[in-house]
Amino acid sequence: MEPTKSAPVPPVPGYPGTGYTGPGYPGPQPPYGYPQYAPGPGFPGAPGAPGQPPYTFQSYPAAYGAPPVPGQPNATGGAIWMPAPPPPPNCPPGLEYLSQIDQILIHQQIELLEVITGFETCNKYEIKNALGQRVYFAAEENDCCTLNCCGPSRPFTMKIFDNLGQPVIELTRPLRCSSCCCPCCLQELEVHAPLGTPVGYIKQLWDPCLPKFTIQNEAREDIFKVVGPCIVCSCCEDINFDVKSTDEKSSVGRISKQWTGFVREAFTDADNFGIQFPLDLDVKMKAVMIGACFLIDFMFFEHSGNRQQRAGVW
Repeated sequence: MEPTKSAPVPPVPGYPGTGYTGPGYPGPQPPYGYPQYAPGPGFPGAPGAPGQPPYTFQSYPAAYGAPPVPGQPNATGGAIWMPAPPPPPNCPPGLEYLSQIDQILIHQQIELLEVITGFETCNKYEIKNALGQRVYFAAEENDCCTLNCCGPSRPFTMKIFDNLGQPVIELTRPLRCSSCCCPCCLQELEVHAPLGTPVGYIKQLWDPCLPKFTIQNEAREDIFKVVGPCIVCSCCEDINFDVKSTDEKSSVGRISKQWTGFVREAFTDADNFGIQFPLDLDVKMKAVMIGACFLIDFMFFEHSGNRQQRAGVW
């Protein structure tokens, strides 16, 4: 008498069996941007399985951590990246994200080493859209001597990365005098997108009372002006820098330094900013406005060694 053979059990829908591509499973071939693993024992593709390399992403600088795949949760911070829209015509690579938004939120990361020791460290920022999805990540490049000797007036190079870790915008600030009493040596910042291709400039305008800047295109033609308040210091409210037309008669947008609370304002220089601009504005000018926000941050809201915030244009 032959033993009774049990019927094969069909696979449960959504279970990652061999060759299964049903609902809930992405299929045997991971999409571009996911970590690629060499064959080895253990569950295929499981991070940390024997014979598998560490969990890293392709083409991303290790110094700033690995970003998640577009639209996927971040493994460390839980942030979600904004999906890449189709690029419009004549759009520099990486700036297509800016074509779909009219508002940018910039959050500076808190550096514990800086808070505990008082030594200045390179600034890092998260750049998000109005939905809280991360659009870019910005990181300052500087040396220890310049950071701690020049303070907020320091020259710097800041690179802005997309969700694949590719640098798409570069900001360059030369060393300039920080006093309005020297009109011949005012602040400026140059914006490149992509790297090596200038798309605009931000230049400080001399004014005895108000902080003023001009936003220029790649041909150094004035496009907008940025006008701030007479006293760049407040308590429990935002500080607004209005973006206006060149004749200063109409408002185009706004750069706002947002109030972050007593504790964060008193003990850290990690600031939050909001940028508003027209949805149909050229993406190059949107990138230049992001550069203007960083210049304003360093000039007026970056704490110096005595932990005092600068006020006004002095």
